[in-house]
Amino acid sequence: MSEKRRDHRGRILHNGEIQLSDGRYRFKYVDEMGKERCVYSWRLDHNDATPKGKRRTLSLREMEKKIQADHFEQIATNGGNMTVLELVEKYTSTRTGVRPTTVAGYGTVINLLKKDPFGKRRIDTVRISDAKCWLIHLQQVEKKSYSSIHSIRGVLRPAFQLAVDDDLIRKNPFQFQLMEVVVNDSVTREAISRAEERKFLRFVKADLHFCRYYEEIYILFKTGLRISEFCGLTISDIDFKEHTINIDHQL
Repeated sequence: MSEKRRDHRGRILHNGEIQLSDGRYRFKYVDEMGKERCVYSWRLDHNDATPKGKRRTLSLREMEKKIQADHFEQIATNGGNMTVLELVEKYTSTRTGVRPTTVAGYGTVINLLKKDPFGKRRIDTVRISDAKCWLIHLQQVEKKSYSSIHSIRGVLRPAFQLAVDDDLIRKNPFQFQLMEVVVNDSVTREAISRAEERKFLRFVKADLHFCRYYEEIYILFKTGLRISEFCGLTISDIDFKEHTINIDHQL
């Protein structure tokens, strides 16, 4: 029988494992695309100490377990080696037929990721804490407003969900409540005050020309419908009990 392969400490090495001359361990495997891949670590087992001066990473056998779990669950190893920027570009390319303002928003996020180190990160390495810390950094260091961060996260969350759906990663790291992470420093603007609304409706009701539109304008005020939504409705579509609308309401 052939002698079993061992490392420098006499431990038996598994199939695919080898210890290199510099002391590092290597594991060779075939990915889901049929290509040979290799991972390296200075430690064979999680109990091994990291050599002095070397960066501590997962041990080789911890990496092997993750690779095997990904293979069993049909998750692409290393997130398909896709970066955050590449993922966002892929996601935005699938969003056809959106408004020009939405396209412009996509471009803003892509330009940000091109300059930010976060955009170069491999998607499978991004944890929920990493996503939260990055958004906090954008607000506290980059001085981005809450509305800007809300828009950025509004692109990254569905982009990472696309990666989950494509079996590139297991969890969406941006699936959390934004209000729990960054401070909402936006100022709520009042489009029209209650007094101004009453004054406007009194004018419409008393005007010889505009009085014919009084009921429609009143409904728009009280329901918050857009004019395009309202135009598609018939009077029977409106639940007057729900909105407690009284067309004969006296101002």
